[in-house]
Amino acid sequence: MKTVPDPLCAIVDADAGARAGWRPVDLAAAFLDGGVRFLQLRAKSMASGLMLETAVAIVERARQCGATVLVNDRADVARLAGADGVHVGQDDLAPAAVRALVGPSAIVGLSTHTVEQIERAVAEPITYVAIGPVFRTTTKATGYDRVGLDMVRGAAARATARGLPLVAIGGITIETARSVIDAGATSVAVISDLLAGGDPTRRAREFLQALRS
Repeated sequence: MKTVPDPLCAIVDADAGARAGWRPVDLAAAFLDGGVRFLQLRAKSMASGLMLETAVAIVERARQCGATVLVNDRADVARLAGADGVHVGQDDLAPAAVRALVGPSAIVGLSTHTVEQIERAVAEPITYVAIGPVFRTTTKATGYDRVGLDMVRGAAARATARGLPLVAIGGITIETARSVIDAGATSVAVISDLLAGGDPTRRAREFLQALRS
């Protein structure tokens, strides 16, 4: 079964990318050129047809370098695009329903924000648990306060006990990413800080260097 392939999950957020002047396909290519091998397409406001077209293009580009691509929320788009899996939140399709759509070998990730949600998540048919927001963020509204590194440590312990990786998200920067990994996260998912400076290829490369140092 596929699993979390890299310490950095670069989120190709269509809205955040547009504000920075990037089309999703071009932003994904920039991340891949920077060495990222774990991408997630997030396009909350994109029409279904365009989202599928975008996902297909990103998957095709990612295949050239052996990268993994997930689609946020949309199990149908993930399956049709040939993506490696899907990431869902607490208000999306239940993991069991997602698993029925994408198959037994696909990656299925589930967002959590509280201890109770983590405890329920580890019993679901998922590939990894996500926890956040770790720090304060304005990019991804979750309706939850920042959870901090102590929650990351607790979530990592619960996930590890079930043999599941932990992906942390929310306000993570190049300066704080290493501390999140040290707290037990397998991977950090990042949106805004990868767009800082206007050169996502260079930023991705710097991020990976910081994580692997």
